[in-house]
Amino acid sequence: MNTVRHISSFMSRYFALIVILVSVAAYLAPNAFVWLGSYITVLLGLIMFGMGMTMKLSDFRIVAKQPIPVIIGLLAQFLIMPLAAFAIATVMGLPPELAAGLVLVGACPGGTASNVMVYLSNGDVPVSVAMTSVSTMLAPLLTPLIVYLLANQWLPVGAGDMFLSIIQVVIIPIALGLLTASFFPGFTEKGQSVLPLVSITAIILIVAAVVAGNKTSIASSGIAVFAAVIVHNGIGLALGYLAAKWTGLDETKRRAVSIETGMQNSGLGATLATAHFSPLAALPSAIFSIWHNISGPMLVSYWSTRGGIKKKK
Repeated sequence: MNTVRHISSFMSRYFALIVILVSVAAYLAPNAFVWLGSYITVLLGLIMFGMGMTMKLSDFRIVAKQPIPVIIGLLAQFLIMPLAAFAIATVMGLPPELAAGLVLVGACPGGTASNVMVYLSNGDVPVSVAMTSVSTMLAPLLTPLIVYLLANQWLPVGAGDMFLSIIQVVIIPIALGLLTASFFPGFTEKGQSVLPLVSITAIILIVAAVVAGNKTSIASSGIAVFAAVIVHNGIGLALGYLAAKWTGLDETKRRAVSIETGMQNSGLGATLATAHFSPLAALPSAIFSIWHNISGPMLVSYWSTRGGIKKKK
């Protein structure tokens, strides 16, 4: 078990680098990875099952205790990121599949890695966890609706089918994880050390599958997609922070809202794009998965060089 912990710690520390290296390998030798495309849904289900095993009722109780920060964060999550994606896709004139894919990843809930980034930045971790949990629960309703409203001009959006997909690959695995944690606490406690490794490995394989399946498209439009994703993520981080500041939240909550807004569940984006649009539409999600695991630590490093946090009373 100690070996698993060491491996998990190593992969967590160098996650961004590992994703980049695997992505390069998938681009250079796509035939070795393209078969993983058939298992993207299963891989995301594993990630969500692990998330369910780590979720607690206390994650939701904070919404009753501190509703304003969570509500502000959720509004930022589901307004800033989708609208920013729509604006970027329109201004850059992205092809329909890429435009729809960018809006889709923008309409996804927060990613689980955001909680770690908030912790490392001395942000408000309970608010971050609550935002991730609540946004994930709201995803079956809000993600299809937002994608339909903003991306239907580029590609046909089956909001009902997307709703069912999110129930299948997100809500059911999370529910099973919660039940497992409730009825098998011993198994859950032992599995805590393995879950990060499983989640990291699954994300890496999802990214590899998407990259391998889009080698030609990456060669022709990769720079444009990278630029769109970097700008998208930067807008989310910046406007998330400013939204929290303008509404009077203290510095710890500003950091939590910023990171929660800018870091998306890109695995869900890639899964939905592959299932409901095309493999090319999953490319923004795959690149997002790489980039936000670079920008997040960069932001944490920047905040760590600043003075101490003064909480608003």
